[in-house]
Amino acid sequence: MKIICIGRNYVDHAKELHNEVPTEPLIFMKPSTALLKEGKPFYIPDFSQNIHYELEVVLKICKPGKAIHTDFAHKYYDEIGLGIDFTARDLQDKCKAKGHPWEIAKSFDFSAVIGEFVSVSSFEDASHLSFHLLKNGEAVQKGFTGDLIFSFHHLISYISQFFTLQTGDLIFTGTPAGVGPVSKGDQLEGFLENQLLLSCEIK
Repeated sequence: MKIICIGRNYVDHAKELHNEVPTEPLIFMKPSTALLKEGKPFYIPDFSQNIHYELEVVLKICKPGKAIHTDFAHKYYDEIGLGIDFTARDLQDKCKAKGHPWEIAKSFDFSAVIGEFVSVSSFEDASHLSFHLLKNGEAVQKGFTGDLIFSFHHLISYISQFFTLQTGDLIFTGTPAGVGPVSKGDQLEGFLENQLLLSCEIK
């Protein structure tokens, strides 16, 4: 099982971190050990002083595929949910400043939180979904899948040119603007079309 993540897929998020807006998908991956599910708490690791939340819509791949054409990409996922890409921003900034890869800032243990998944068929149009994150009951991130730079189908097609997609693979499709730090005691709640799908306590 692969956790495939897309960076800078919303214009406003790229700008808030002073990054260039990409002209093709920016891909990085997390190992299976990064997965945190079933509402388990997230423990802030000792190696970072600045862990940020990044709420994302997540696609669950339902069958294997390679070099998938965009016209057929909709057949390769049947469930959709929400995830949090926890990022050690202080480590990431240091790595970026040196021109180094930043896997240690993105792919550490339990850095990929996932909530419940729901059938794509329960939505009229998955390309036009609203989602938001509450931190201690206050809205901190709001997104709309219609604002994606690279659509779900484009991502599936593009990714599958390089990596064979397998049943159960997860695609984190990018985070909107509004990312920020977490502290011990914070409670995060993610909503897709106003349906609570993800809850995570910070410890």
